[in-house]
Amino acid sequence: MHIMKLIDYVVRSFKVAKVFRENSDRINSLDFSHNGETLISSSDDESIVIYDCERGTHKRTLHSKKYGVDLIRYTHAANTAVHSSTKIDDTIRYLSLHDNKYIRYYQAHQKKVTSLCMSPVDDTFMSSSLDKTIRIWDLRSPNCQGVMHLPGSRSVVNFDPEGLIFAVGINSELVRLYDLKSFDKGPFNTFKLPQDKDCDWTGLKFSPDGKTILISTNGQVIRLIDAFHGTPLQVFTGHINNKGLPLEASFSPDSQFIFSGSTDGRVHVWSAESGNKTAELCCDHTGPVQCVQFNPKYMMLASACTNMAFWLPTVEDNI
Repeated sequence: MHIMKLIDYVVRSFKVAKVFRENSDRINSLDFSHNGETLISSSDDESIVIYDCERGTHKRTLHSKKYGVDLIRYTHAANTAVHSSTKIDDTIRYLSLHDNKYIRYYQAHQKKVTSLCMSPVDDTFMSSSLDKTIRIWDLRSPNCQGVMHLPGSRSVVNFDPEGLIFAVGINSELVRLYDLKSFDKGPFNTFKLPQDKDCDWTGLKFSPDGKTILISTNGQVIRLIDAFHGTPLQVFTGHINNKGLPLEASFSPDSQFIFSGSTDGRVHVWSAESGNKTAELCCDHTGPVQCVQFNPKYMMLASACTNMAFWLPTVEDNI
């Protein structure tokens, strides 16, 4: 199950090994632990579900009935997570998964939090909101460590794999790169991309090798750009998004393949280098697949609608 080389025929061989039906409503986000051993998900049914990836089992279910839960992210300790709220207010909450108690609250956003990301190297995390701000936080302090006021209401943000720089997507047409230590000096690079009709950017991710940036939308388009120069590299299409949903797109750990959900219940896979469709993986998904991520350490894919599916390759590793 450890990562073997991902090549086309291995990708096409992926089949669903296990389907979990723990949730009664849409799973809105998921995140693998750094060691790949567990997966956490949040759902519109206000539950947080933890899975054991090595055993392929459901581990625990916690609830956030009072505040709701979205955008759940593991911190560096696999027994804690941060998440945004869907009820009462727009506070970000730091949760101990061990005893299901909140450790700390991060209060500042005045409107819905649209993206949340942990630094890959330390206790820093970032959030962007419909209140036109991006905020930088440290897990250890309830006080915001930095704030950026942005033009336009919708922004998405994420760290590079080294945790040294971050990218901000603004108004579904600009990508700005900042040095984390001197972000208040303004961006060191800005890329303007062609605007896609009828869709907004809903996610932004650096490739694991740091060379490219993947931009997902609530439309029929996924974009891949060069992380250094902003050059458009690929536009991935052919998946279905006819409901205006924020479908997650993700990289394979070797940065070679792009995976995306679809409203037709399938997982679509493209080659990052050629832009060509590699596979359409069929599943028992009963609704739109909004969340798709590849395990960082094991040869395993997770996708979610209301159900959670674990995928494994069905060819032997003889490479």
